[in-house]
Amino acid sequence: MRPSDPWGRLKVLKNRHNGSYTWQVIAGSATLGLVVAAGAVLAAGPWDNGQRKAERALAVAADRTGGAHHGRPTPDGPRPAPSAPAVLPALGTTTHDAPRDAAALRDTLAPLIGAPGLGDKVAASVIDTATGKQLYGSGATTPMTPASTIKIATATAALSALGPDHRIATTVALSPDARTLTLVGGGDPTLSRAALRSMAADAAKALREDGEDGADPAGPVRLAYDTSRYTGPVLHPIGPNENIAPVTALMVDEGRLNDTDRGPAKRTDDPAGDAARAFAAQLKKAGVKVTGTPREARPADESRTVATHRSAPLAALVERTLTNSDNDIAEALARQTAIAKGESADFAGARRAVTNELKKLKIPVTGAHLADGSGLDREDRVTPALLTALLARAADPDRPGLRPVLTGLPIAGFSGTLGGRYQDGSEGTGLIRAKTGTLNGVNSLAGTVVDPRGRLLAFAFLASGSLSATEAEPALDALATALARPTAE
Repeated sequence: MRPSDPWGRLKVLKNRHNGSYTWQVIAGSATLGLVVAAGAVLAAGPWDNGQRKAERALAVAADRTGGAHHGRPTPDGPRPAPSAPAVLPALGTTTHDAPRDAAALRDTLAPLIGAPGLGDKVAASVIDTATGKQLYGSGATTPMTPASTIKIATATAALSALGPDHRIATTVALSPDARTLTLVGGGDPTLSRAALRSMAADAAKALREDGEDGADPAGPVRLAYDTSRYTGPVLHPIGPNENIAPVTALMVDEGRLNDTDRGPAKRTDDPAGDAARAFAAQLKKAGVKVTGTPREARPADESRTVATHRSAPLAALVERTLTNSDNDIAEALARQTAIAKGESADFAGARRAVTNELKKLKIPVTGAHLADGSGLDREDRVTPALLTALLARAADPDRPGLRPVLTGLPIAGFSGTLGGRYQDGSEGTGLIRAKTGTLNGVNSLAGTVVDPRGRLLAFAFLASGSLSATEAEPALDALATALARPTAE
């Protein structure tokens, strides 16, 4: 619903003689303005694992459980969401309602799991996250191509290995003779041109401090760039593609050649070189004379760091990865996990690191093959039971650091890759949070839903052999929606 206009009533309180506000109205407006401003500041922050503390406290206090639709407030206004149970229960709380009856749920899902639109092979798992009990399983331990639902595994492993507050650093190193600056990539695909501008200003300041008169940089400098933090081939096995840039430790805006920040886009074939050239341009604007063209090289021994930019916290990167199905960040998370676990920062090392981290979390990895971090590789294999176990770990009150895996899931009909699904009138709108997965002939959906008993369920539906996503996606959505609907028991 549109936010109310706190000034609406005051606009009509004008002096009838000359149309100006009376001093009482002016005083009241000023007072109200201070109250509104103070309230906005209090409501705004701070962030905690992807959720504002104030917003979370307000949601818990409200505890709305109705299901009434309140109607459209104005003819041209947006359609409001119906009030409904919380998509996730308040953190740290448990329900005392009895678990859902597995037999009744099986009867509900059985006819839906055989929908022709899902293709010739479907596997599913539904569990109660509080108990870990499987309520429904159909090929739950069958390895399937997961498409982008594998990002749930990548994100969970990264949070487990690095923690939600970890930030990826990009630095600038100055050689001992103050003649060479090196832009050192740390693996942050979200590095922006604004960040380059800030680092260039810091580097220019350091050079001025080295100058004799303290006003101008100490002579011209050469520029190098270092991508050695990642190893192995930079091209994903699918080859050049609008869904992912070359995987390198240095890039700007995910190597996109337009102003988008999500979805397919034309990508540069030299993201590291482009980043270095963009940094050189910013250095020149900051008053630094750069000679020659940037070259790839590591910093000289005993170089000192003169500028640093740190990415958003890992919690925020995970949420962005899952909400938008961001392939570039997903591959970065996999490599960051590999670095943290002492593995090589390439596809093979990331596979070993993520798999071992899942084992550490006691996730059933039998039959799993994590060929990449994004799910673009058709060689990926996971089971529905693996995905639901991951979601249950993220819901565990004893593992708050994994919570961004849940808060990052798209909301049915509202956000991310589910924003265009669950259209008007769908029972699942606003109630289901789930990661989508789509490749040619492969469609998947894995996430959470609060059932009518108030229990948080985790589900994973993996399908292959479908003729089109337009047929498979509604069938998957129907399965998830059925979990939110009462069953006859």
